[in-house]
Amino acid sequence: MAQITKLWIAEKMRELLKQKPLDKIRVTEICQTAGIERPTFYYHFRDKYDLMAWMFCHSAEETDVVSVASSAEAMRRMKNDILFYRRAYEDSSQNALWKYMHGYFVRRYTALAKEKLGVDVLDTQLAYSIRFYCMGAVGMTREWVLNDNITSAETVVCMMFASMPENMRTAVFGG
Repeated sequence: MAQITKLWIAEKMRELLKQKPLDKIRVTEICQTAGIERPTFYYHFRDKYDLMAWMFCHSAEETDVVSVASSAEAMRRMKNDILFYRRAYEDSSQNALWKYMHGYFVRRYTALAKEKLGVDVLDTQLAYSIRFYCMGAVGMTREWVLNDNITSAETVVCMMFASMPENMRTAVFGG
């Protein structure tokens, strides 16, 4: 039931984002649009930024981050939901979505590298390479969403993977 409520709130947030930027949307308005009380909203999310992060993570969980095809499909979904991602990436507040995205991908690639390497802790250089790569990948994704109407999702993903530091590539792709 909680998942259904979260999905409902997310859908209503998408509707609001079609009308105005994130910084102009208030939790009260989200609640009114979703037909819920504020305590229901706060039971599921800390604030509108937490809701945005959940919306991104919910979508990103479907992506195999080491597959060109899966990652390109995720990028195409971003283009299909372009208003959501533009509004999200335009926000530069202290809780901006790109910061959540960076943390999310660092956690995903770190877990993947640990699993593939069979270790509990990554060496300092590999941990740095993962953070460095994720910062660049999120930044370039932001640039692509906001400014690039030409480059295909497949091309963007291939360029990102080609830019991956060698030690990270070896750890997550296994060789």
